[in-house]
Formats: sequence, structure tokens, C-alpha cells
Amino acid sequence: MRIGLAADNGNWHKARLREALRGLGVEPVLFSLADVAVMTGGGEPLRVPGFADGLPDGVLLRTIAGGTFEATTMRLGVLHALVASGVTVWNGPTAIERSVDKAATSLLIARAGLPTPDTFVVSKREAAAEIVAREARPGKPIVLKPLFGSQGEGLMLLENPDDLPAQETVSGVYYLQRYVPRSDGLWRDYRVFVCEGRAIAGMIREGDGWITNVHRGGRPFAWDVPARAAELAEAAAAAVGVDYTGIDLVEDGEGGFLVLEVNSMPAWSGLQQVTEVDIAGAVARGFLNAVRAARPPRLVSALG
Repeated sequence: MRIGLAADNGNWHKARLREALRGLGVEPVLFSLADVAVMTGGGEPLRVPGFADGLPDGVLLRTIAGGTFEATTMRLGVLHALVASGVTVWNGPTAIERSVDKAATSLLIARAGLPTPDTFVVSKREAAAEIVAREARPGKPIVLKPLFGSQGEGLMLLENPDDLPAQETVSGVYYLQRYVPRSDGLWRDYRVFVCEGRAIAGMIREGDGWITNVHRGGRPFAWDVPARAAELAEAAAAAVGVDYTGIDLVEDGEGGFLVLEVNSMPAWSGLQQVTEVDIAGAVARGFLNAVRAARPPRLVSALG
């Protein structure tokens, strides 16, 4: 198999995925989406580094290089072009677009009938102010999240409309979500890792503040994922269409869980500290299974 591993940063994750693929008998070609070019005038117009004589059979995507809106649009276009050419891409561009855009994620989760905190997405500050005035109160804030963001960056708790930032600060989109506090006062949430439609590992995250991401100082703890949490995470992954993902959950206070986020390019260094499951190995196996399933069977001659 001709396999590409697209990873622009995150050396820890990249090294483990490369090692896992090698352990399964595949030597991946490392490349960056930023180095893919489109050149017309002869042959395949999509030029992927390391694949001079055609396209790969599969591309395992770890990260997309950062850049301008135009650069990101081109890189997603490259992924769409690969998929259209029959290349297996994990995670695919449609899944990435759905999960990176938190509004799209919330819409899909709600349409699937899955439990999630009440969410409001509007473009104008006046509309956002009306929502905060109606929904928030002292001790019961609303969370403001960047529409595109990860690792807990840019989050704010709002209790009154005057706390809202200007429209240009949020790029013209206010993503507001009801904050769900715990009755015991702990700052805790949960991450479930789903691969090939199945919950394979999970962890508790606790912090000294309300943002519990391990990247921001949150502490990971082992978690024997209960069936109801595993089923919800699997349903959320299916609703968004991700092949491998980290699903963030919070308790609803009534014995169940709510879906917070669906991550299409999840980090798992914190999770790997507290689980015996080989996360990179599971992702590599699932990806290669998908590549094999998509490849046409080879015809073997019956003549000796």
C-alpha cells in the first residue's frame, strides 16, 4: 500500500503513528498539506510530495498546517480532491469541516437527538446580548467559545451582556453555550476516544479551574467508560461522520452525559498516560482496514 502521513506539527503524535504503521508492515510517506500543489498541463494535476508517479492509496491526517483562510481552503480542497479520486482519507475533509465549525457540530448533534447543553449561535452582538440577558445570571453563566478553536483557548464565562466582546473580536460569530456546573464543585469533564465507530478508551479530566484541557494544565485520570457514555460518544462520532475522534462529555446531573465537543484531530498524549490501550496502534489499524476495504480486489490468474 502507498500510504501518506500528513502531519505538520505534534512530533509526539506523528512519531507514534509512524511507528504504529511500520509495525503493521507499512512505511508511510511523511508530507505536509502545505507542500501539495495543483499543476495542470499533463498527468495527474494534484501533486503530492513523495508520490511522483500517482496518488497514494490512503492518507492518514494528523494535522492541517495553519495559515490564512485562503490557505486553509486550499488544503481542504486538496483533501476533497483526494477523496474524489478514490483515496482513503482519515479523517476526511467533510468530517473536519463539520467538527472544526462548532456551530455545524452542534446542529448535527441536535438533529441526531443527542443530549448536549443548550447552544446559541448568532452573528450580531445585539442578538448575543439578548441571549445572555435572557439565559445567564450570577452563578449560572453562559460560555462563549471561538467558532474555530481547540485546547480550551479563547473560552469566556459571561454573566451579563456587558461582558460580551466586540464583533470583530469573535470574527463576527458568537457561539454561546449553557455552562453545566457540577453539584460537588469539582472542575471535571470526560474524554472518550472513538475509532472505527467504537469507544476504545476514556479518561477523566480535572483542573484547578473550569477549563480542564490537559494542554492547559488539566490532570488526566483513568476511567472505566460506562456503557451509556460509550454509546453516546459513538453516536456523536456517527452524527458528525468522523473515523477517529475525541468526544468531550460532561455529566448532566441526572446520571447521564451531555456532548460538549467532537474533535476530528484529537490529541491523546494525556489519555495515553492513563490507559493501556495503544491509541496510535488502534488508529493505524482502523485506517489500514479502511484503505484495504476501499481498494479493488486483485485478480489472480487461475493459469499455472
